[in-house]
Amino acid sequence: MSNDLIKFKQIKGQTMKKSVLIVQWGIMFFFILSLECFAQDNEKSNSNLAPPAAGNPSPYIIDSGDELAIMTWKEPDLTQKKVIVRTDGKISFPFLDDIQAAGLTPLQLKQKIEGGLKKYIENPYVTVQVVVPGSKQIYILGEVLRTGEYPLVKNLTVLQAFALAGGFTQWASKREIILLRNEDEKEKIYRVNYKMIIDGKDVSQNLQLRPNDTIIVP
Repeated sequence: MSNDLIKFKQIKGQTMKKSVLIVQWGIMFFFILSLECFAQDNEKSNSNLAPPAAGNPSPYIIDSGDELAIMTWKEPDLTQKKVIVRTDGKISFPFLDDIQAAGLTPLQLKQKIEGGLKKYIENPYVTVQVVVPGSKQIYILGEVLRTGEYPLVKNLTVLQAFALAGGFTQWASKREIILLRNEDEKEKIYRVNYKMIIDGKDVSQNLQLRPNDTIIVP
């Protein structure tokens, strides 16, 4: 066999080896790229399926006018289904006389009652429920179908308040609505243009209502 033929076979063999290596590296690169793409798609999919983290809502603060139900387990004499928080912020309860309730959360009041009852009952278990949030009211007046006092439910907005009041009368001036609010012991006036809210031009006017807010529709 001539030297030229031998060199040709050697060069051909080296070329084939390089080609095989290139193909192998190409397959490996494609495989790694596919895994990365799959991982990213899977992560996106999981993030879409996972529910958003829920924020912790502010606890309810008891105030004057609230109606509570206070139940003591296995103690019917210490169970009261209708307890009104008085204007002084206190309630009356057997054995404990007057208890300060306003300014506390239901959980704090429960713990306070349980602490007082330990002198009379072994391991008292009390539940406190706000039946009627009498201290949390809003007022809607003027050109709406149902004027009056309404309970302030969670996250109630101006638009939702209009729905509670049955909507507007035909004489209502929807661009000149007034919201009166007591802030820092001062009366503050907010102007509300219903048309701008529903047209999406200024949704910031769709304020979240606070206790004792008064809405006036001229």
